[in-house]
Amino acid sequence: METLDLLIDSLIQDGYLKSQAIIDAFKSIDRKDFVPGDLKDRAYDNTALPIGFKQTISQPLVVAFMLELLEPRQGEKILEVGTGSGWKTGLLAQLVGEQGKVYSIERVSELQSIAKQNLTKYGVEEKGVVTLIAGDGFYGYSANAPYDKIIAAASAKEIPAAWKEQIKIGGRIVAPVEDRIEVLDKIGPNQFETKLFFGFQFVPLVSS
Repeated sequence: METLDLLIDSLIQDGYLKSQAIIDAFKSIDRKDFVPGDLKDRAYDNTALPIGFKQTISQPLVVAFMLELLEPRQGEKILEVGTGSGWKTGLLAQLVGEQGKVYSIERVSELQSIAKQNLTKYGVEEKGVVTLIAGDGFYGYSANAPYDKIIAAASAKEIPAAWKEQIKIGGRIVAPVEDRIEVLDKIGPNQFETKLFFGFQFVPLVSS
């Protein structure tokens, strides 16, 4: 059976985990705490796993890759679109630290409840680092905009306009678009630099 250390070592060797802060976050926020009970023995498999409601907990390789692209920093304010079971939420909380904020929005209320329970072990909500929001992430979360960073877990047809509006100048969006990951750096009020990374699969971003 795979172990957390073996998973992390393989992600480092394959070049997906690079920065020490993200490696430390992977060690501290145990993926096993965020997979359903009947899949605990597969928690360290480098694959996406079902978490119910037609959603998955993302493949560790993809999470590592996206977090390295996002470059979360201590003290930043980050919007996460798609809480899922809360694993990436916990990783982000670890990366922004107690001076940072993670606003995580989820449209499936049952998943939000599961994430809330999963994150209890880490105390990030109680410390005020994480705020879980029930809602449609397609429209972002304007109440606490602008954000330093925005990251999404599900694939849209294009980056929603609301996210572009809610990211600050100098901020970054990392999000799946169809079969690729897009990185948008906001360099002016309506100006973005874009990088594309191909060869990925995600569940679709659903909007009501």
